[in-house]
Amino acid sequence: MSSEVTQAAPTLVMLHGLLGNRHDWAEVIAGLTGINCLALDLPGHGQNYHVQVGSFEAFHEWLSNTLIAHDVHRYCLLGYSLGGRLALYHASRQPLGLEALWLESAHPGLPVNERAARIAHDARWAARFEREPLEGVLNDWYQQPVFADLTEFQQARQVQRRLNNVGPAVAKMLRATSLGKQPSQWQWLETTSLLVSYFSGLRDAKFHNLACRLASAAPRLRHITLSGGHNLHAEQPEAISQQLSAWYGLLE
Repeated sequence: MSSEVTQAAPTLVMLHGLLGNRHDWAEVIAGLTGINCLALDLPGHGQNYHVQVGSFEAFHEWLSNTLIAHDVHRYCLLGYSLGGRLALYHASRQPLGLEALWLESAHPGLPVNERAARIAHDARWAARFEREPLEGVLNDWYQQPVFADLTEFQQARQVQRRLNNVGPAVAKMLRATSLGKQPSQWQWLETTSLLVSYFSGLRDAKFHNLACRLASAAPRLRHITLSGGHNLHAEQPEAISQQLSAWYGLLE
């Protein structure tokens, strides 16, 4: 990509998942030659562990202000899991300058009758993150079905990588952005004119099936299937980079 195109192209803003940080995207960024990337620490995470947001709308305002502070006016959003849900809400608010949305293993929202149970579920985890030693909570966290594709070694490695989190800060973010509190974005995805792409892994049955349903309901959405599990940018960063590079290449 020429330097002229690089300067004119939108910035790729990257949002990690719960318990992660901006460095989770390092391998993806390494494969994105010529693309200006801005990986952010979510509130309650990384260098922003002291930042608190109380709702999806508060996050939207925080992200909008953060982009202004970084002098970002044209951008694409890439979000994984919690980061994808937050990116989706932000996109639904139709912010100026957003040109594309990339989701990885992100839920568009629960039916109303399932939300209370999810809020209670997340509240129990939040209480544990708040009160218990982090390593023990993380060991149990990675036993959840969504991480079933991880080997025992991979689970142990994830626990070690996430020990730098601040439990109470994670708890606040988990409560504020519970899937049970997320406004459903199914209808928005069905009708938006924004370019939306969704990465799902074949080994992540829950989110792959969800993505297939979503692609059926929203024919403009581009569903990209990879062979991995829930955390595709960690398992197959080159494949993610290739997809992103190909899209940015169309801007040349």
